[in-house]
Amino acid sequence: MSAAAGTPPEGGGDRPWQSYHTAYTNAKAGMEGVDKEKVQKVIYEMSKGSKYFENEQRKEAVTKQKIEHLRAQCAALTDNDISHFQKVAEKKMLELEASRDLSKIWLHTDMDAFYAAVETLENPSLKGKPLAVGSMSMIATASYEARKFGVRAAMPGFIGCKLCPGLVFVRPNFERYTHYSELTRKVFQRYDPNFIATSLDEAYLNITNVCIERGITGEEVATELRSAIYQETGLTCSAGVAPNRMIAKVCSDINKPNGQFILPNDREAVLTFVSTLPIRKIGGIGKVTEQMLRQVLGISTCQEMLQKAAFLCALFSEGSADFFLSVGLGLGGTETPEQRQRKSISCERTFAATNDSSLLFEKLDSLAENLTDDLQKEGLKGKTLTLKLKTADFEVRTRAVTTRNYINSKEDILVYATKLLKAEMPLSLRLMGLRMSQLHDEKDDPSTSTQKTLDIFFRSSNGVSTDQQDFFLHDESCFIPEQRSFGNHSNEAVISKPLGGTKLDDVSSSAKVAPAEKLNEPDNLISPKAVASSSKPDQQSWIDGYICSICGFELPPGFEEERLEHSDFHLAETLQQEEAVDGTRHISNERLADRERPCSTTPTPKKKLKSSKEGKHIPIDAFFTKCNKNL
Repeated sequence: MSAAAGTPPEGGGDRPWQSYHTAYTNAKAGMEGVDKEKVQKVIYEMSKGSKYFENEQRKEAVTKQKIEHLRAQCAALTDNDISHFQKVAEKKMLELEASRDLSKIWLHTDMDAFYAAVETLENPSLKGKPLAVGSMSMIATASYEARKFGVRAAMPGFIGCKLCPGLVFVRPNFERYTHYSELTRKVFQRYDPNFIATSLDEAYLNITNVCIERGITGEEVATELRSAIYQETGLTCSAGVAPNRMIAKVCSDINKPNGQFILPNDREAVLTFVSTLPIRKIGGIGKVTEQMLRQVLGISTCQEMLQKAAFLCALFSEGSADFFLSVGLGLGGTETPEQRQRKSISCERTFAATNDSSLLFEKLDSLAENLTDDLQKEGLKGKTLTLKLKTADFEVRTRAVTTRNYINSKEDILVYATKLLKAEMPLSLRLMGLRMSQLHDEKDDPSTSTQKTLDIFFRSSNGVSTDQQDFFLHDESCFIPEQRSFGNHSNEAVISKPLGGTKLDDVSSSAKVAPAEKLNEPDNLISPKAVASSSKPDQQSWIDGYICSICGFELPPGFEEERLEHSDFHLAETLQQEEAVDGTRHISNERLADRERPCSTTPTPKKKLKSSKEGKHIPIDAFFTKCNKNL
């Protein structure tokens, strides 16, 4: 199937900028009437040759491959295939239509150029001037005066200056923005105690009960709420009212700034509204998805999704197809989601690319402090800390580690975050972030031990209590790396770097790591052979330098002591299993002998442990002997 008519050239020609699409070439509210081609040309010329430009080209190449793959799939569809998927699509649409709920009234509110408006409120001399909150590296928010020149959020400041030479910059002040956000949320509480805040300046409110109890319309509630926010804060907001959250968000953007749009709770009104709605207006459809739908199927509006429903069902997963068809029917969430425990808390900062290690560690310190404040404010502690890095080449890396105890202090967070960052040095960064997950309420007292270590195994095997052998305790926390997803990694992974670079020759001559070998299965990082032998202590190794070959946990190279402890854990686990098997075999043999001989009052002597030379495994007494020598 050919691309939609009017699709711009994919590159080259006299106007290459026409095919150059980035996050900040997409128009926002307040950019109506802007010369889009002029803006694209400036962005293209100023980005050309930069690391960002090269990264965008790489991503564009990947997108083109996806598009070509979908086109090939589409071309291979037979008439019978299309007929089959048409029936599938019709059945899905009937099921989705049956789920339509027009009984709820949802309101979406969005503060107008929030950061810029707060700065103008605090400094009235900025009123009427083209204002950008951010820096030459990145603009967080642009005022409506600046948007008239094509300046918008997510745009580098130096490009903003080219588009608008008189652009005024103000550094962000998130404490100030949080204060004003809390004021708006007090207003939201009056209309919906269970409102859903999606950011500092956006929220969804289910105003169904307010409308019924007070006998007023959604339009009246929107007008009243916007007035109350202005009285509380001195700031304006825009609102959208509709039968579901998806459409309410679209409606709030129509009459920005300081306006509102109301869509009646009527099926025909909803279908008419979405029929000409560009698909990019829908939350969840970004640049890449838009390009695939437009260039493969010629879909640019929501109504066209219904017209091409058979192809959507044929080319995309069931979940994606259901989403696209729901969009075409104007369906969205109507029930208030259940309150669930927060899964993670994070913070990140973008800055000018730098390889200055002292500056990077300063920024890491600041992030640790911010994360600590957020965790303690919520009364939460966490166990898995993730470091997010974006290099000067726009490569995104994440490194994670899981601590033995739940933590939320700056000191603890900084210790682990510093180790993660040091393991990646040297490098040049333009973004850094920290995320804490596996959260737990600070008031609770969960068990802190999550991993058996070799010394714990010694104590339990020897019948000695923890208090009696304090000399085995470590000051360091025990690490259990975050479980990784194997889906996005190379099939050419190689088993290497045994036990963090430490040999086991001093423990047993038989405990040697197998030679590096390629993994054969394309869908699994660990081959069947590796899995089959993972119970043996001599097979523990670090795939790609940081993935445990036995359990798949991640532990970067900088954590040498923790790597040893993790390897000891697997070794102790194996020894414990083998001792249990030997013990069971020994008991069974004794019982069999008892049956074969007459009863005797003479006690049966205990069977001596085998020598390490006689058995195929490492006897536990060998480890006690070595430990005693080392003490």
